[in-house]
Amino acid sequence: MLRKIRIILASVFFIGVTLLFLDFTGAAHAWLGWMAKVQFLPAVLALNFGVVAVLLVLTLLFGRVYCSVICPLGVMQDIISWIHGKTKKKNRFRFSYSPAINWLRYGVLALFIIALIAGLHSLVALVAPYSAYGRIASNLLAPVYQLGNNFFAWIAERAGSYAFYSTEVWIRSGATFAVAAATFAVIAVLAWKHGRTWCNTICPVGSVLGLFSRFSVFAPVIDTEKCRNCGLCGKQCKSSCINMKEHEIDYSRCVACMDCIETCKEGAIHYACRYGKKGSPSPAQGNVDKSKRAFLVSSAIATTAVAAKAQEMKVDGGLAEIERAAKPERQTRLVPAGSLSLKNFADHCTACQLCVSVCPNQVLRPSTSLMTLMQPEMSYERGYCRPECTKCSDVCPAGAIRPISVEEKSSTQIGHAVVCLDNCVVNTDEVSCGNCARHCPAGAISMVRKNPDDPKSLRIPVVNEERCIGCGACENLCPARPFTAIHVEGHEVHKTI
Repeated sequence: MLRKIRIILASVFFIGVTLLFLDFTGAAHAWLGWMAKVQFLPAVLALNFGVVAVLLVLTLLFGRVYCSVICPLGVMQDIISWIHGKTKKKNRFRFSYSPAINWLRYGVLALFIIALIAGLHSLVALVAPYSAYGRIASNLLAPVYQLGNNFFAWIAERAGSYAFYSTEVWIRSGATFAVAAATFAVIAVLAWKHGRTWCNTICPVGSVLGLFSRFSVFAPVIDTEKCRNCGLCGKQCKSSCINMKEHEIDYSRCVACMDCIETCKEGAIHYACRYGKKGSPSPAQGNVDKSKRAFLVSSAIATTAVAAKAQEMKVDGGLAEIERAAKPERQTRLVPAGSLSLKNFADHCTACQLCVSVCPNQVLRPSTSLMTLMQPEMSYERGYCRPECTKCSDVCPAGAIRPISVEEKSSTQIGHAVVCLDNCVVNTDEVSCGNCARHCPAGAISMVRKNPDDPKSLRIPVVNEERCIGCGACENLCPARPFTAIHVEGHEVHKTI
């Protein structure tokens, strides 16, 4: 029963989190957005102490159930390992006990903590489990998902958009795809051959939770009086943490999958309190343990779900495609409203790219900068950041983009527009335009005569920086080519206007 409960809950979380990255309508986030917010590292970076406390208490009570139930990367490894086990009969029992490689586990954890403190966000993004799975789902699973969801229309739409992309955008997209593919290949090979090796040697979240799970109250316990030393449990343990020679289980690596309990034919392994009376529990006590575990896990899920924020805003359709414009060289990069500052965004973002997958106007894209590798940044070649859209702030689980209302977003200045009159079609082609002023949602752009003394003089744009919010509508809709006559410069610290 315990193993079945684990499989059911793990399936719910895995499917739910995957849908968050594959959902192009936003419907999944209204119901499942809380699943992203209960991931361990995003909760830590978001300073969501309630979620962190619940996860740590769960670990102290029941071991690393987070790794076997909630973490999508962990469940993905279980699926790959299970498939390998089904390919041949002899592969059913293919694992064996191996001592913990503590120098590697805690060495990687130390480097990860140093990277967080030092702001080496590229390293954080590479090994963070939720972020790694997010990139895999967004870059590798999304095309597969579209095979059953009007694949050809999706390809045509993307191809139509990509036709206007710059070389830099192609390189950026290719680099992100390559990182996602390489990450999946490494983790898949390890899971195929060795089960949970990644979780117990590389994953920093697994190492942190392992420090707590070694003291867990409930865990699989070996009854030496019933054990016949057949070794089946050790051969089935994908964490390689059961030492049958010593009848010991390394609880810092055990992910509470319950496979060993089902494998043991003698009933020598049972799930019980480690600090009570030794030996097998009575049937009544076993039922109490199972019910208690299921109740507490369900309570934790319900508690975190109460805090989830459903998306309620609707956004109108996208813009018509225009001739490709070259990407401007910004002095300061742009990050979404709700990020507060470049530093806050960089310090909290795990590069899971959930915000990229939900952005309706494709404004967000992964960075190729070494210091902010794969963290999202804004660019307006494909669309602009509509003031009524708050989707990225609603779905961010790590606090890199704080929840923000439509009213707050409309008064948040993430940057300001800068005009280059040398590129303006009014000067280059001697034609009237005013496209930027007509579409500015903040009314920050006005058209004035080139020659104030000539009533027939053409009008040129002038930006009121005090009113501009940096949405990028002017840059996106400017007809000047190859470089637009107006672009947005980001602010290191966002302002309220």
